[in-house]
Amino acid sequence: MPLSPAKVFAALNAVRPAARQSPVLGRAVVVGGSVAGLLAARVLSDHAESVVVVDRDDLHLTGGRRGVPQGTQLHALLPGGFLQLERLFPGFRDQALAQGAIEAPPRTRRAYLDGRLKVVVPDDADSLAGTRPLLEGLIRQQVLRLPNVKTVVARATGLVFDGGAATGVRCDVGGVPGVESGDFVVDAMGRSSRLSEWLEHAGWDRPVTRRMTVDLNYATALFRRPETDPDLTVVMALHSPGTSPDVAGAAVFAVEDGRWMAMMAGYGDNRPGSTAEDFVRRLRDQFPPEFGDVAGNEMLGDVRTYRHADSRRRDFHALKRFPARLVSVGDAVASFNPVYGQGMTAAALHAACLSVYLRSRPDPALPARRFFDWQRVVVDAAWSTSTSADLALPHVDGPYPRGHRFSSWISRQIVTATVTDVAVARRFNEVVSMRAHPRSLAAPGVVLAALRANRRHPDRAIFR
Repeated sequence: MPLSPAKVFAALNAVRPAARQSPVLGRAVVVGGSVAGLLAARVLSDHAESVVVVDRDDLHLTGGRRGVPQGTQLHALLPGGFLQLERLFPGFRDQALAQGAIEAPPRTRRAYLDGRLKVVVPDDADSLAGTRPLLEGLIRQQVLRLPNVKTVVARATGLVFDGGAATGVRCDVGGVPGVESGDFVVDAMGRSSRLSEWLEHAGWDRPVTRRMTVDLNYATALFRRPETDPDLTVVMALHSPGTSPDVAGAAVFAVEDGRWMAMMAGYGDNRPGSTAEDFVRRLRDQFPPEFGDVAGNEMLGDVRTYRHADSRRRDFHALKRFPARLVSVGDAVASFNPVYGQGMTAAALHAACLSVYLRSRPDPALPARRFFDWQRVVVDAAWSTSTSADLALPHVDGPYPRGHRFSSWISRQIVTATVTDVAVARRFNEVVSMRAHPRSLAAPGVVLAALRANRRHPDRAIFR
């Protein structure tokens, strides 16, 4: 029987770390020290005698990892991810604030749609603002101080199989081949994960990879922030497809060390803000006044650019043949258009799925079907949220799901109503922050509320 998405999200939002019990695993190996890999290691630490994280970088060193080329760009920790991190690492909020992260309650956040200021949802969930290195660094600190977690600096080159199960990871340590053996293996190698090739090479099925070309270009710059306790922490401004010739949107976040982090994004051949002059000019001329205020401060360093060619997902859940004792998490399973900020939060929810699976004390001789079924609900939710919006972009040509024209019309009504209606905005925020499944937006009461709101404010409604 298919899992109920609403019940899965409710259960994941209630997941708390397991009380220490008799381990169900001996040694677990995580390939990749990404956020997804670190969170998987945290969960495994409750269920395994020991956990080893294999990464090309020395995770004990401070600073960003080489494996995160987008690490200098703006990252969002959505409330759904913040909730999971606080549960995995009690006191995470306080420790993040002590290291310079900025608390971002609803009253300090502003959002614009096509230049119109959206209503504030006063009881919306709190979040944190900070750079990727700060947030990832804090997660790394928390995981690496666990007594049964260690790291190995090595390049993973393949898997070891015994019968129908994965039993280890082949590694290259400074040119010397070796094997990290384990009772359970987690692939957290990111978008460029080689797990599919390793499976195929070993005679297993290769998962289907779905792609949606988005051709996103974005640029990020830092500005000095005079206030140490700002009344404004986050400002976002989105342009509906077709309303702006070259800029899809912009955002500014208050981050640690008295700085603003500002980002602009464009699609296709549009690369807004590639120079300091162009970046500042566009913030001042094409966005609400708050962006110009930020741009009026001293720019710190250079403008950093990045290109995201496509969103992609690997459908491990659909494989008929899959090894036991092996799962995949994070961007290795699905990576999305980064303007929606889903990456770290999706990784945290994948970790919650792993916790649910291991708590069930599964049969180690069988593939982790239950894990992939739960993870699929999370992936489907994030995928539908991001790709339904991407399909409205002029340069994206599908594939379009069944009923796309009607569902996209409904989506536009709901998004438009978030400008004026607090109740619709509250439900919308729960979905985009990954605290609720997107199907909840299709509830008749939500749709009717959106239509009524747009009739009350026809000057603000978009009916195309």
